Amino acid sequence: MLPAQARLRRRPEFTAVVRSGRRAGRPTLVLHYLPERPAVRSGGPLDPPAGPRAGFVVGRTVGNSVCRHRVTRQLRHLLGAQLHRLPPTADLVVRARPEAADAGSAVLGRDLDAGLDRLLGNRPGSSRARRS
Repeated sequence: MLPAQARLRRRPEFTAVVRSGRRAGRPTLVLHYLPERPAVRSGGPLDPPAGPRAGFVVGRTVGNSVCRHRVTRQLRHLLGAQLHRLPPTADLVVRARPEAADAGSAVLGRDLDAGLDRLLGNRPGSSRARRS
């Protein structure tokens, strides 16, 4: 489970990450990553949340309500274990593709790990190492 301060909640936060961040597509999901969150002033004092934040987009194309909630719960659980890999100022949006409806936790976890590796530059056995 993600703590409340680790969640993206408002539409402008999601929009900023999707429009300005880097993207990594996988078969079951797409990750949008913004290493430095923009300073957004919403009328109150500017309090940047401590630690990385994440949000999920699971649209109707994934399936009915029961299926969408199941996928969201699986992704939230998987990302909770990976959140420590992100820098404290990072925001991440995970968008589920329709293929996520039929994928199990193992497949979603593998795609999430591969997407994070690609975005964070932690590629084991990169192409340079193979060429040498």
